[in-house]
Amino acid sequence: MRVLISGAGIAGLALARQLALTGTDVTVIEKAPGPRESGYMIDFFGPGYDAAEAMGVLPRIRELGYRVEEVAYCDDAGRARARLSYERFGQAAGGRLVSIMRPDLECALREQLPARVDLRYGATITKVDAQPDVVTATLSDGTELSADLLVGCDGIHSAVRALVFGQESDWLRPLGFATAAYTFRDAAAHAAIRGRFCLTDTLHRSMGFYGLRDGRVAVFAVHRTEDRNRPDDPRRTLRSEYASLGWLAPRALAACPPGDEVYYDTVAQVVLPSWSRGRVALLGDAAAAVSLLAGQGASLAVAGAYVLAAELAEADSIPSALDAYERRLRPLVENRQETGRRGARWFAPRSRWQRWLRRAALTASALPFGDRLVASALAGKPSALVTELGGARGDTRDGTLPLRR
Repeated sequence: MRVLISGAGIAGLALARQLALTGTDVTVIEKAPGPRESGYMIDFFGPGYDAAEAMGVLPRIRELGYRVEEVAYCDDAGRARARLSYERFGQAAGGRLVSIMRPDLECALREQLPARVDLRYGATITKVDAQPDVVTATLSDGTELSADLLVGCDGIHSAVRALVFGQESDWLRPLGFATAAYTFRDAAAHAAIRGRFCLTDTLHRSMGFYGLRDGRVAVFAVHRTEDRNRPDDPRRTLRSEYASLGWLAPRALAACPPGDEVYYDTVAQVVLPSWSRGRVALLGDAAAAVSLLAGQGASLAVAGAYVLAAELAEADSIPSALDAYERRLRPLVENRQETGRRGARWFAPRSRWQRWLRRAALTASALPFGDRLVASALAGKPSALVTELGGARGDTRDGTLPLRR
């Protein structure tokens, strides 16, 4: 079997690795000129954590991860007004959680790609011709590639989805926020964070800061807006939107890099009636983005790749594999999307009352059983997705698929 993957992000790399281990010929097309160096910190847990363990890549992910002591919401003087202990949150997740920069997670997956994977940077898919027995993709350089299956792993603004499933506005569900991320160097700011993830305890907008091991400070920002478009100058927009914030925010805004070096996007979910059409399928954010505020996009991308590869390895036909993949994964994704919609308002409260409720909830997390309640509210219901497929908790030693039948 030959599979063409659009996107060398988390979903695409995880799928390419798993498919190649079964002997599948895999080509990955990525529009970026090389591996991405910018990104934001993510909490990696849940079904993706289980899948990474079954795949054999978890040790490297943990090696590249960070130890975060707590999440602290700080006022304009830097005083913590509310806290969430990462240790207690991790215990509520069974100790199966690691904080890692998104580029580092991609690195862990890319390092373990089998040599047979053909990874091509600096190209995009501009046309898709899907026939009953073959799918042909035309690349931006005019090259035509034919495969048994094309999988769009190219993110929330998926080009494959637009070419095959229809325009983005049909499937994108904005949540009323925009987000941004970048890094800067500031020794005083780095020292002030001291192993914490610190956010401003503010209304309508918030900036978060965490120190990286190379001395940089990573910034995560979110603000309320109905504008879905990327501004012409993200740096100017950020300096305007967050000008009222105190503590570390003025230093971060002063050091903001040029707009083309800033990650900036609308916060949205993707809702599709089906994740496949014929010999074209979608995976990760391209299929069903849960939004950055739901916090489990990376986990679902790895878990989805694991499930899709397992179903393709076992099924009698590609259509039956795609049906089984969606049937198994969709209930979990829809639960995480619901969790994300329900919790989005707490990231940038509209009122002092909402902010007080957030502080009270985080204070309750320090009480007996309170951490489990907060973890459940943030993470959604537990899932045995990977164990149902026969792999988890170190069941595999070589990363091959542990099939269930």
